[in-house]
Parts: sequence; C-alpha cells; structure tokens
Amino acid sequence: MQIIPAIDLKEGCAVRLKQGLMESAKIYAKEPTELAKHFETLGAEYLHIVDLNGAFAGTPKNRAVIEKICKNSKLKIEVGGGIREEETIKAYLDLGISRVILGSIALKNPNFALEMAEKYPIVIGIDAKDNKIATEGWAKGADTLAWEFAELFKGSKVQAIICTDIAHDGMLDGINLEFTKKIQDKSQIFTIASGGLSCQEDFEALREAEIGGVIVGKAFYEGKIDLQKAFEKFQ
Repeated sequence: MQIIPAIDLKEGCAVRLKQGLMESAKIYAKEPTELAKHFETLGAEYLHIVDLNGAFAGTPKNRAVIEKICKNSKLKIEVGGGIREEETIKAYLDLGISRVILGSIALKNPNFALEMAEKYPIVIGIDAKDNKIATEGWAKGADTLAWEFAELFKGSKVQAIICTDIAHDGMLDGINLEFTKKIQDKSQIFTIASGGLSCQEDFEALREAEIGGVIVGKAFYEGKIDLQKAFEKFQ
C-alpha cells in the first residue's frame, strides 16, 4: 500500500484545512522543504503536494516552493492544484515531479485528461460532497456522481485516482471506505484514499479492503499516528 504524506501549500506555508475551507487553514510549517526532508527520514517514498492557492485561482501559485522541495528531496512527488494546461504538466515534469494530478479540468474536459494520460504520468483527483464531484478548490459543485465519473477512466492509461470525501477531510473521523471502494471498483484503476485518516487502525482497514494507497495529512500533523511505524508495517 502506498502511504503518501501530504503537504498542502497556502502562500508558501504547509497548512491543513477542514472540509476544504480556506478560512480554516492552520499553519504547520513555514518551511515545507524541511517537512519534506522529515517525511523522507521517516521512510516515505512518495509525497503528495497540493497548491491550494492554485486550485482556487486555476493556475499554479506556489511553484517556487514546489521546485525547492523537488530539488531538495529524493521522494516521488505528485502535484495538484490549478493544473489546467499541457504546458503546466510539462513544466512540472521538467522539475522532476513524478506524476501530475488533474482535478477540475478532468471533469470539465475528460477527453483532455485521457489524452494527457496517453503522454504523461497522470493521476485523476476525484473530490466529492455528498457523493457528487466538487471542483475549483472544492468551491463549486457538480451533479456528476463520483463513481460514475471514475468509470470514464476505466481501461485508460491514467496511473491512479485519488478520491476524497470532503466531509471527512481534515476531520480525523475515519476514511469513507465504502466511497473509496466504489470508486476503485467502478474505475478498475489503482485508487488512493484521501480524507479522514485518524489512527493506525485505519491503515489496517484500508489494507483489508485492498485499497491501493492513502494520503496522510492531519493525522500526522496532530500526532494521531506513528508514521514511521506505518511505513514499516504497511508500505
């Protein structure tokens, strides 16, 4: 199972939100590069970075920080937030990013996402409120059911789907396994759970459900889990 610690960037700082609300941001590190190095020391192989300002603006806003993290880390890094164009995808990959996350643009233009997946290492971000897709930094909703959207990518070259139940994000109340499993079953693509991880037992439940990976955020920052032990046991 891929255990992927997360760094969410707001104005250059590592923060965590509750249910995607920018006004709920709590700063955990003013120097994200050091945080990435710490994850590497603990045993991480992967790192999940979201440019929160970029997600709301529709264009990358924390590129300089992301570039610094990339240059000072051996981690396999995936990046999302405000990526809407092929040139942005190429620019991130040129920095040494391992894979690029497409969210809002994938919903607006699934064919673009499928085309990009033919050429580049692409991950689809599926974020949902009440099982329906949310976009633009989760500020806007759509009528599309998350698992119906996921099914569009079945048989494609998309490398993974990251699915987030927004109601659980940053709440430390447990992963929505049913939601995650449904996304995985419908898409038949490697699926990474996100939102709500709260304790070591959640890793056990994810492995039992045969989920491909999990994003770790607030549970680490608030000291609810031993990340090093999780890497040793489950990764």
